[in-house]
Amino acid sequence: MIITLTTDFGARDGYAGAIKGVIASRAPRATVFDISHEIPSFDIAHAAFVLFTAAPFYPPGTVHVAVIDPGVGGARRGVVVVGRQHLFVGPDNGVFTPFLDEAAAVHELADPDLWLGHAAATFHGRDLFAPTAVHLAQGLAPADCGPTVAEPVRLPAWNVEREGDALVAAVVHVDGFGNAITGLSTERLAELGEGSYAATIAGHEPIAVRRTYADADSGQLLALIGSTGLLELAVREGSAAAQLGLQRGDAVRFVRMD
Repeated sequence: MIITLTTDFGARDGYAGAIKGVIASRAPRATVFDISHEIPSFDIAHAAFVLFTAAPFYPPGTVHVAVIDPGVGGARRGVVVVGRQHLFVGPDNGVFTPFLDEAAAVHELADPDLWLGHAAATFHGRDLFAPTAVHLAQGLAPADCGPTVAEPVRLPAWNVEREGDALVAAVVHVDGFGNAITGLSTERLAELGEGSYAATIAGHEPIAVRRTYADADSGQLLALIGSTGLLELAVREGSAAAQLGLQRGDAVRFVRMD
């Protein structure tokens, strides 16, 4: 039984420890992995990308708890998402966007019997999400958590649009190297047909899509398929975000060159 944690709690306070305590009390044999507790405070989009990069590498059936929850105690729902052979537990605020494909199933956390007694309105990570994750890891069917959610919240930056002969994708993350990573997957890129490709940004020459950083000279701009399977803009030994003035949400067009 494996449960992962992704939060914006940091390490200075006891919040992450409290969640681990709930899991240990209810499932002492569970293995708990920290994906990250260093998500910038309230940064749902950053957390969504971190989950996207890490969660698929855990065994099928892993339960991933995400607590980046600026709307805790408000109208937003708690949900369990079943996607790509994994389960995700947390707020319905877009944090699970990368896993909300057509095959995903989403259920609301609507059964108080699965939560801690006297749940606090301000700490659903400890009182709702952690105990529910334990029940799911122990074999509870997600449908038993509550009704189906037909329209879970999605982050719009992950949408890719077709515009004539181009695919337009937004930057969904800027990593620590300054790489500007878009939401365009290799599968979607193939829609442009076989050949070579380039990224185009207003005010700049087309940026060729290359196979790896070694195909560019030091300081040279390039586009490439990163380790996530998404198209990204980079500068060999530099920062594409700084050089191009890119930030999360900015649009990049991809076109076939021949």
